[in-house]
Amino acid sequence: MSLQSYLSWKMARDLTNIRRQLSDVIEHRTAEKVLIQTDQKTVKQFLIQINRLLDYNQQVIADYVKTKESLRKLLANMSHDLKTPLTVILGYVEKLADEKNISVEERNKTLGRLHQKTLNMAAMLNQFFDLVKLDSGDYSIPLNRISINEVCRRNILDFYDLMQSNHFQVEVDIPEHHYYILGNEEALNRILSNLIHNAIRYGSDGGFFGLAVREEGEYIAIDVWDKGKGIAKVHQEQVFERLFTLDDARNPEFQGSGLGLSITKHLVEAMKGDIHLSSQPYEKTIFTCKFHRIKY
Repeated sequence: MSLQSYLSWKMARDLTNIRRQLSDVIEHRTAEKVLIQTDQKTVKQFLIQINRLLDYNQQVIADYVKTKESLRKLLANMSHDLKTPLTVILGYVEKLADEKNISVEERNKTLGRLHQKTLNMAAMLNQFFDLVKLDSGDYSIPLNRISINEVCRRNILDFYDLMQSNHFQVEVDIPEHHYYILGNEEALNRILSNLIHNAIRYGSDGGFFGLAVREEGEYIAIDVWDKGKGIAKVHQEQVFERLFTLDDARNPEFQGSGLGLSITKHLVEAMKGDIHLSSQPYEKTIFTCKFHRIKY
């Protein structure tokens, strides 16, 4: 047998082995690699690319399964969470339709409640859709140079009247010296809005609200805190999970969608930052967001 014939025979043998192993991987849907012993450089390079493709395929399958399960849970949770407000709305509509002799005052009160429940449900749906877009990467967040100080001041002013009406003592520590980060002003507004709203909702019994901007090494940290009922240590890792809530279902003042903090975490991470929680009930509950500081 000539050298050329021998090399051709070895090539054919190696390719046959590769084809058989590849067929087994595909047929049995395993995560195995295609492995053969060969001294032919071209075949080795070919094997490397095949196994890279198999790795990529496994990742695509894993992402698909994860996305499918996430979507299944999302739809199940949406169905569950929308059932209650829809039932309440239906009750108001039936009341207006059935009670012909209802007074004008009572009718207006019922219409007001109906309108508020409808707005709440619309807001919940918008949060669901925003979270889906964040999960899928379809939510574009362009980053540019922004002043944390100014954004924090504006958000405090937006909520100040609400804090005063709820008799909060407000402590704000925002330095005059500007701190800049590479971020997105709209996203940072939403982050702060969610955190301040949570502090007002769940910290009202403590009567204190605080916001501080500070340096922490190469980072700029924003602390949003209250002295309310806090969050038990066992639940602190769960608060950023989708649909997790500690709301008291018996109290209509404390009924959230469980989406706000999940959205907040996604937005913080999209800005290359991180967020964490520390809580001592009725002493201090602090949400801290940290972002890389820029000096140009």
